[in-house]
Amino acid sequence: MTPEDLRRLFLEELSRIAPDIDPATVADDDHIQDDLELDSMDVLNLVSALHEKLGVDIPEADYPQIATPRLAAAYLAARTGEA
Repeated sequence: MTPEDLRRLFLEELSRIAPDIDPATVADDDHIQDDLELDSMDVLNLVSALHEKLGVDIPEADYPQIATPRLAAAYLAARTGEA
């Protein structure tokens, strides 16, 4: 998967967790908690969904590295060997 594919997957899972978020309106640097208002349970559900889709373990210490779509795409690319 390309970083763009990973960004798209991240946004798809994000919109499943928070259906009121339109992926088309999310900017690359929108913070999932500060800008998009996900709570800690939503973040945990997002991490679980990404794990299921990609088989990537995301330790809690790495959550800041998936805080925006841009960061998440880069992090997931590195973790899946796509970087």
